[in-house]
This record gives sequence, C-alpha cells and structure tokens, in this order.
Amino acid sequence: MSRFQVKKVAVLGAGVMGAQIAAHLVNVKVPVVLFDLPAKEGPKNGIVTRAVEGLKKLKPSPLGVPEDASLIGQANYEEHMEQLKDCDLIIEAIAERMDWKLDLYRKIAPFVAPNAIVASNTSGLSITKLSEALPEAIKPRFCGIHFFNPPRYMFLVELINTPTTDAHILDDLETFVTSGLGKGVVRAKDTPNFIANRVGIAGMLATMKEVENFGLTYDVVDDLTGKKLGRASSGTFRTADVVGLDTMAHVIKTLQDNLSEATDPFYPSFGTPEVLKTLLEMGNLGQKSKAGFYKKVGRDVLRFDLDKKDYVPGGEKADEVYGRMLKKAPAERLKLLRNAEGAQGQFLWAILRNSFHYAAVHLASIAETARDVDFAMRWGFGMKQGPFELWQEAGWLEVAKMIQEDIDAGKALSKAALPDWVFKGPVADSGGVHQPEGSWNPTSGKFEAKRVLPVYQRQHFPEVVLGSKAPGFETAGKTLHEDDAIRLWTLDDQVVIASIKTKMHAISPEVAEGLQLAVDLAEKDYQGVVIWSGDEPFSVGADLQAMLPAFIAVGVGAIDEAEAHLQHTMLKLRYANVPVIAAIRGMALGGGCEIAVHCARRVAAMESYIGLVEVGVGLVPGAGGLTYIARRAAESVAVSSDKDVLKCLTEGFTAAAMAKVGTSAIESRKLGYLLDSDLIVPNKDELLFVALNEARAMYSAGYRPPHRRQFAVAGRNGKATIQGQLVNMRDGGFISQHDFHIASLIAGVVTGGDVDANTLVTEEYLMALERKAFCSLLTHPKTQERIMGMLSTGKPVRN
Repeated sequence: MSRFQVKKVAVLGAGVMGAQIAAHLVNVKVPVVLFDLPAKEGPKNGIVTRAVEGLKKLKPSPLGVPEDASLIGQANYEEHMEQLKDCDLIIEAIAERMDWKLDLYRKIAPFVAPNAIVASNTSGLSITKLSEALPEAIKPRFCGIHFFNPPRYMFLVELINTPTTDAHILDDLETFVTSGLGKGVVRAKDTPNFIANRVGIAGMLATMKEVENFGLTYDVVDDLTGKKLGRASSGTFRTADVVGLDTMAHVIKTLQDNLSEATDPFYPSFGTPEVLKTLLEMGNLGQKSKAGFYKKVGRDVLRFDLDKKDYVPGGEKADEVYGRMLKKAPAERLKLLRNAEGAQGQFLWAILRNSFHYAAVHLASIAETARDVDFAMRWGFGMKQGPFELWQEAGWLEVAKMIQEDIDAGKALSKAALPDWVFKGPVADSGGVHQPEGSWNPTSGKFEAKRVLPVYQRQHFPEVVLGSKAPGFETAGKTLHEDDAIRLWTLDDQVVIASIKTKMHAISPEVAEGLQLAVDLAEKDYQGVVIWSGDEPFSVGADLQAMLPAFIAVGVGAIDEAEAHLQHTMLKLRYANVPVIAAIRGMALGGGCEIAVHCARRVAAMESYIGLVEVGVGLVPGAGGLTYIARRAAESVAVSSDKDVLKCLTEGFTAAAMAKVGTSAIESRKLGYLLDSDLIVPNKDELLFVALNEARAMYSAGYRPPHRRQFAVAGRNGKATIQGQLVNMRDGGFISQHDFHIASLIAGVVTGGDVDANTLVTEEYLMALERKAFCSLLTHPKTQERIMGMLSTGKPVRN
C-alpha cells in the first residue's frame, strides 16, 4: 500500500457538491475543513455555517447521522488560509467558472503544503487549463477529481491528469479514494465532460431527440428506459429532474462551448431541447423546485406537456410487448427491437444503437480502455451493463453490421462510420472489447489489464466487466459443503466462509442448518467463520413464504419448532469457540439483523441498513432479537453508575417496536445493532478482505466466546411503565390497536415477563417468551392480513 496518508482534507466551496463531499469525508472519519467566501454580514463563516446546517435537512441524507455535521470544520478565505498548510489533500469545488477557479488557485498557492495534492472537482472544465494558474511546484500535484451527485451514494469518481501531473500522484489519490472513501475510480482523459457525463448526457440528448422523432410521452419513455432496460429505475426524465434541469443544462452547455462538428460528429445533436429551454424559462428546475418534467400534486404525478406548456395527468405505461422483448437474451432482444413495427420498439433500438455508435466513435478520445467507459456508465448512471458490454453480449460483429447499416441508411444521429477496429483486428477476431487478458485500448491497439495497485489486493471479488471471465465468488476457493440454500467454502484454508444462496438471502431452516455446520467445521479445523454472501442484501430475514405450508398443515406447533431451531442457531453463532464475523452489505433486516447481532463481531459496509422490522408484518422478532435488546441493556447497566435497567432498555425497545432501520452503518451503530468494536468499511468490495483479517486476528489473539451468564431485567413494573406510554400513543391515534398489541408483547419480552425488577434470567428464558409471542401473533387475523399483504404486494399493510 502507498505511504501517502490523508490526515486532513480541505474542501474549497460550500455549495451543493462541496458541502456534501465534506459530509462524506466525515462519514469515513477523515477530518475536513470546509472553506467559502467570508459572509458580507454577520459572522465571517456564515456561508459555510448555513451550508453545514443545510446538510442535516437533505434527503437522502449526505451524513451517516445528522449530528456529525458538527465535525466539519468551518473556515473562510479571509481569516483561515493558514489552515490549508495542515491539509494533505485540497479539493476545490466552487462554481463551474474557469475565471473564478483560476483566481482561487492563485490565492491558495502560497498556503499549499509541500506534499499536498490539489484536485479540482469539476464536471467538465479542462484540467490542463486550470493547472496553468498554479506555480510550477504545485502543477505535478494537481489533477481533476469528479464526484457524482450525491457524493455519499454515487460509487463513481473520475480522476483526470494533466501533462504535468506526476503518475504517482494519481496512484496515491486513487488509493485514497478507493479504500478511504469507498469509491470506484475511473481515469478519464482531459476532454469536455470526461467519460460518464460525455457519454451519459449525449445519450440523454439523443433520447430526447428520439422522443420527438417517435412522438412518445415522458412517462412511457421512463417506463421503457428504467429497470426494463437495465438502467436506473428513474428512467430518463425522472433522472433529469433529480439531477436538476439547470445542472443538466450546464453540462450540455459545456459540450456546446467546447466541442464542434470538427471535434465531435454528433455535435448537431447537442442543441438544448426545446422542452428543456421552456422548463428553465418557467423556473421549473426539477425536484429542487418541485416541478420539472414531472410535478406532484397531492398523490398525483403530472407530466409536462410542451404543446400546452402545462402539466397533464401522467402515469402512462409502455406496451407490455416491449417489456417482454427486453427480457429476451441480448442477441434476440436487439433484433426484435430493430425489426419492431411499433414506435416504442423502434425508439428503444434507436437509443441503444446511438449509445453503441457514440461510445465506439469516441472511445479513443475520452478513455484509456472500453472498461473505463462501461464502469463509468454503470457507476455514474446506474446502468446494469455499459454500452460495450451489451453490444458484446449480443454478438459483436452482428450488432456492428446493424449499426453501420443504419448509419449508411441515414437513420443514425451521425454519418460518422464506426472505427476500423470494430470490424477488423483483435476486437473483431475475439468477439468484443473485453477479453480475459484485458479491455481494448484503441490508442495502443491492445487489450489492457486493469491497473495494478496495492489497494486492489484488498478486493477479492471486485466488480468486473462482461467478457473478462474473472472467477466469481460462487465457484472460487475450496467448497466444504454446498446445497441449494448455502455454500460453505474457504479461500485460505483458515476461515470458513458461509454464503447464503436463497433469494434475497432469506433465512430458511436449511440456511440455519448450514450456519450450524459452518461453526462445526470451523471449530474442528479452521480459525473462524465469516458470513458473507457476495452481494446485497446481507439478509432480509426469515423466509415467511417457506413457513406457510408447515403452518397450514401442522399449525402453530410447527412454527414454534422452527423458531426454536433458529434460536438455537443464533446461540451457536454467539457461543462458538471460534470467532464468527458478519460481513454486512445492504439490508440486514429481521432475522438478518438477528444473525448479525449474535456474531462475535460485525464488519459492515457504509451503506448497510440494519434493523428489526417484524412489526411491519404483524410479528415480533422471534430469533433472539428481543433477547439481544434485553441483554445489551443489562450489560450497559453493569458499566454504568445508574442501575435502572429500564432507562437503558428504552432505546432498544423503541427501535424494535417502531421497526427502526439504521439508514447507514453509522446510524445502525447508534441504534445498538453495531457496537463501537465493530468495523465500518467504506468500500463494499473490501468487506470480505477485512472480515477474513478480523477473524484471523481474533483467533490469533486467543479468542474465547463470552460466558453464558444470567442478567437482570426490568420486570413487570418496567413493562407497566412502557405500556402506559403505549396507551397514550394508541389513544392519541399515533398507533393502531394491533400496533399497541404487538408493542405490548415486545415490552413483555424485553422486560422479562411477569417477574420482579432486577430478576436474573437466561437468554433461553427470554427466547421462550419470544417464541410464545411470535406464535400467538401468527394466529391473529390482523397479522395474517399483514403477512399476506407483504407477500402479495411487497408493501406493509397498516391495520
């Protein structure tokens, strides 16, 4: 690993991007100071202060927990320039004005530390031109860094060098951005809008042009260009509303100002669409102004009608026949769309053809390899596949011929022919731009492997492009046991990895059996167990659908037996003689949360959403979740001068009764589902590496499971206190009668049932109370309504 360390970062500019970049740095525990101009009135840091306060109100939240906004240092250019000398990385994120940026660089230059990296967060301005304002000593340490909005959630970061940027500077920055910030890095060439926005915005403009050609409505287009097409669920026009129509117009203007027909044969397609001009003139900027291509009125979503210059009822869907076409294998799919008679099918072929055409023509000028383009579009625009991946999967030469035929027939957006390398040479001979030896670089005329940096050794199974044929986790390592529910395997002959295979990694009896077997194998021959299933979610909990047949055939007794088996599994994880690590990514809900809290340690990706959500289906946690809450409260009391168990119990009870889910790993820690000793990993692809290291380290340190011990509960008086508050909520109309009933059962379990305060109990005693409450609810008509509603619609029923 590089020895470059980022101990402190300065972010220059407290606008939308600058403030949110600062927020994400706080999330990953990097000290940061946020700069802006001195306020003309009031405190000099007023501009920054307002920006930091604004972070607390944004949805989705840029902060792991709102109170961490206080960790962002506040500064202004008049009083605090000396603070720059303490910073190892300076990220400039002011408005997209070349003159403003150059002026700021001249001001900060005397205060930049000798080894600090200076980077401009610009979405498309020339990095080389920006570097010209810097002294010769700083130019080798200057580059572009392009975060996508919102910085916390968007995986893509583009790095752009200049002719004077030292190679090791980009390597150091890529290492920090990858491991420290948890991002996927693509290196772009210094061309207008770089890779993702160049291809993506050109694609959106082409889509808008084809919408006009085929006379489709925005809601139909979004239905066609969302999940059905393997892209972001927001489609085209909803995405524009989310990004902001003013932002989109700015990126379009960058293309218009910096390109021409001589430099881009698609330039005539870059005119600002009439509908976009109209909406901007109306001040309808999208989501930020509550009106753009769409406008929400009450519960109704209206769409803009350009002819009427007003909003009309929306919600129109695409013809189902095209949804069925899009489910076909790629080769058949593209042929069907190209030969479709209907406007919607012809439109889909047109936008796909345009994306292939544009990416191929511009590959050499915007990126080093085709891999960079595909990753940029996946990570920056939410595409399931990049344009080259889909093209290659559908049959490289067959699709190329179809594209060229359309170009020759004048159907494409440009007359530019596909590059020679498409039809002859290594790409044509191999059947595509992605091969096991690497991805195509048209400049060098070779397939080039991914850049080798030490940081990537931390990623056992990183994202790969189609055609690379990199081994997947599903077949990697040595298999110790495998069935339809779970695979137990090892990478290093030291730690057992348990990978759940069920849909959404739901917990079935077979999964529970597999986890028990993992512990048995590890205790006999290995150093630990890591529960890691390769992708999201960690687990959405118990498989309710699998429970129903047993419940119908045998009755509640079968469920009691299944819950007892699951509880036994949780205790086996907790008291294993080797460390069991939960490697959490995405949702760990219900039983998934219960697995996690019973492990010796948790290693969680930043975007982990953990909680006990059984109330949503009319149940209570039944696999030890409530027992965990009661035990944790007792453990907190044991190290506190205040011996009131109820006080320590309240937060855990509330989280379970209200089905609270941590909206980040940081908030999950605040809710008590992660402990201070647990690890939060910024990069999802490093999760397995860190978890395996943690298991080995704990084993090497002489790991022993916790003692099985009794602990104090709040007793019947504690339950009465909680229930009094529940009565007020029910009578005030805040919760339903059934919510009251469920919450009362939860209170009864976490306080230990009908016993005196501070009575000592065991985990098995509380788990028996859990099972009783769980099974009693299964026979309740309102719980059955909630379960069936969730199974049929995927949405909770409030009754």
